[in-house]
Amino acid sequence: MNMLIDPFNRHITYLRVSVTDHCNLRCLYCREEDHKIFTKRSEVLSFEEIERIVRIFSELGVKKVRLTGGEPLLRKGILYLTKLLGEIPGLQDIALSTNAHLLSSFAPALKKHGVNQVNVSLDSLDDRRFRDITRGGDLTTTVKGIDAAIESGMKPVKLNMVVMRGVNDDEIEAMVEFSIHRGIDIRFIETMPVGFAGIESVNHHYSEQEILDRIYKKYGDRLMNATRNKTDGPAKALFIRGTNTNLATISAVSNNFCNDCNRVRLTTKGDLILCLGQEDSVSLRDAVRSSMSDDEMKEIIINAINKKPEKHFFDSVIDNISHRQMVEIGG
Repeated sequence: MNMLIDPFNRHITYLRVSVTDHCNLRCLYCREEDHKIFTKRSEVLSFEEIERIVRIFSELGVKKVRLTGGEPLLRKGILYLTKLLGEIPGLQDIALSTNAHLLSSFAPALKKHGVNQVNVSLDSLDDRRFRDITRGGDLTTTVKGIDAAIESGMKPVKLNMVVMRGVNDDEIEAMVEFSIHRGIDIRFIETMPVGFAGIESVNHHYSEQEILDRIYKKYGDRLMNATRNKTDGPAKALFIRGTNTNLATISAVSNNFCNDCNRVRLTTKGDLILCLGQEDSVSLRDAVRSSMSDDEMKEIIINAINKKPEKHFFDSVIDNISHRQMVEIGG
């Protein structure tokens, strides 16, 4: 069986697919407040084009696909895409990243069509603070979406909290307790300098070590290393004994995880991004819209993976990707 192995002997088993660069929220670290989307419909990959690309990646050894955005549930007909992806042989996991504002109505059908995992962005449990961070989000609606995902049987359900100094760092313990109460997982994420909004968020950087110090102070005698799956992302996970909750940190800046990178990203416009923190990308849209065979497309993908950089430089360079908004590349 073909495998995607980059120049640094990392196996690529995880593909993130952005299905839209539109979002119904404007989170502080994700996009500028006045940022506008000018993507034309003709530039966006169709569901059939996405399905073909994902199927080819699956034949090359990718086992996990995550649908992202923007907000993926805004894409009209998204359930048709999840049905197509659910029929691809070889895919073990189809995951979704969402702000959960539309999740309560979608969760049962998503689960039926093969979406078995969901990550929900949740940066505060305070109504007013949540609204400020998201620039208009509704906490009650988000929590309803989380509960709907739990009830649908998706597992794991994970919360993603971007920890920001002076903004929400006082809620770390409360977020863990919220997760324990619902029997779900939580991941604490450092701010990343992607786009102007991300670069500005560096001023609120709260390091992985600071997060872990807080967690060990409260839960230290109950923590143990969690079991990892081969398709898991870069999070360093801990299990809290006596609960059903894993907690984890993603330290893109203070302690990068590039040695274990197993992923690439496909944007809404069909660009294959090889590293979140580097300029490198290869367009697959023209290829999928041409008369190329699957084997010819595989050759393009393999050649692209051979150009995947060793690492990013978030810890030392914060403006090399200022032109990209996080909302446009799927995080």
